Amino acid sequence: MHLDQHRRQTHPLDFWLARGAILITALLNLLLINKLTFLPWWLASSLELALLVPLSVATAWTQVRMRRATNEHHWTSIRNQRRIIRKAAIYLTALITAINFEALFAVLHALLYGAKGANGQTLLIDALNIWLTNVVVFSLWFWNLDRGGPALRGLKDEKAADFMFPQMMGNSLGYANWTPGFVDYFFVSFTNATAFSPTDTMPLSARTKLLFIIESSASLLTVGLVAARAVNILT
Repeated sequence: MHLDQHRRQTHPLDFWLARGAILITALLNLLLINKLTFLPWWLASSLELALLVPLSVATAWTQVRMRRATNEHHWTSIRNQRRIIRKAAIYLTALITAINFEALFAVLHALLYGAKGANGQTLLIDALNIWLTNVVVFSLWFWNLDRGGPALRGLKDEKAADFMFPQMMGNSLGYANWTPGFVDYFFVSFTNATAFSPTDTMPLSARTKLLFIIESSASLLTVGLVAARAVNILT
């Protein structure tokens, strides 16, 4: 029963999309022009990748175990392992968030007060880089937290939903067994970063509401200040 439920609710490409998202954040760190993080640009990306590799291996091994599970003892062991994987994924996301926010504060300070060795054009490029990283990072947060994250979604101890997607409404025809995938959380993150508020998907839990506030505030600061600075530079 557990296996059938998991197969129905898990999007098969989600873990690959999440790995790709982390690779994108590592690449964006490498593309920062100015020194904006407390870690060297190469060390920040290397640390993210070093944590991603064992996490990916553990996730792949758990999926193999799920296909071979035949009794409740196996499922109890799998649930415990997936809880550990979920914590590791959250720690990795928190690390990426900390690095990106440190870079965000540094570029905002440089745009406001100037920075030695930095010019306006390169700071604007870095600010756009940080904004895009912010979108990717919060899509990872939403994906990792909603209903216990991908590690627990589909298992019998699944938690309450953190988001209300339009497809989850009772009058959504053709979506009776629909569940959100990573692309859906990326869309939520992108729209929140551009509209500075929820659009079609509503946050339900207190933690996701706080994440919405943090992401939209960071985006508003970046977009507003970058736009104002760009006008000064272009004129």
